[in-house]
Amino acid sequence: MDTTTLAAFLAVDLLLVFTPGADWAYAISAGLRDRSVVPAVAGLLTGHAAYALVAVAGVAVIVAGSPAALTALTVAGSGYLLWLGWGVLRQPVAPAAAERRAERGAETSALRVLLKGAGTSGLNPKALLLYFSLFPQFIDPVTGWPVAAQTGLLSTVHLTVCAVVYLAVGLLARTVLATRPSAARVVTRVSGAMMIAIGALLLVERLAA
Repeated sequence: MDTTTLAAFLAVDLLLVFTPGADWAYAISAGLRDRSVVPAVAGLLTGHAAYALVAVAGVAVIVAGSPAALTALTVAGSGYLLWLGWGVLRQPVAPAAAERRAERGAETSALRVLLKGAGTSGLNPKALLLYFSLFPQFIDPVTGWPVAAQTGLLSTVHLTVCAVVYLAVGLLARTVLATRPSAARVVTRVSGAMMIAIGALLLVERLAA
């Protein structure tokens, strides 16, 4: 794979990752709720890494060609986003309250946050389409590189971009809003509303297709 192709993929991937969505909403929520944003970001990366493994294995082509599989994944992912967003709206947490909660059960909370993050990205149909629709455009089977190796390289670039952006989003949310409890509650509610809106939109689009 030549550097020009890799640079082109990086440019497109940066645009996609910088576009606010469910992953951004979860990173912001974690930045406001939790002592550390690392478990949340690790969870989000776990979901993306799972798709990377599937893509490298070549199963992506099979799933992408199955409307029923795509519909099932979209419905499951949309339902999860709706549930997660509703939970955020019901319990918007200010930074001070989040710190007290972390002191009472940081270890259990970290595992729960990680698992929710994995579910957020792992059941996000946009992540599915990224691997199944975008990646093939940058893979050339006649370059001498095995397709699996090219997919693995693109996946590594994507995971790195996600890690940097989501950590920055979570840390900025905490830093900027740490001393503004009312603003933090507003941002938390907006994050929850974003999850619900994204989930509903994806569900309507898939069922109407």
